[in-house]
Amino acid sequence: MPTPPTPRPARYTVEIKPRAADAAGHPDHGSTLRTAVVEATGETSVSGYPHYEGDGVAADIDPRTRAVEAITLDGGELPYGWIAEVSPPEA
Repeated sequence: MPTPPTPRPARYTVEIKPRAADAAGHPDHGSTLRTAVVEATGETSVSGYPHYEGDGVAADIDPRTRAVEAITLDGGELPYGWIAEVSPPEA
């Protein structure tokens, strides 16, 4: 039996963070620099992921893994070394 498709949430909160490393060189994404609530546009990106927009952010997010697959911030790329993560779901 085929696996049912993963539901597409109507919105996510995206956190923009610097990419840094701790003293041992392990990734430490540091404090959130900016958050954006993005809403589903109903479109699917070229890569096949649902597209979301809001608060100056446009993002393609994989609903299965919650990974941000593509993003623009205020119409441009993220500054070098910055990353985008989906906030954990609220309890």
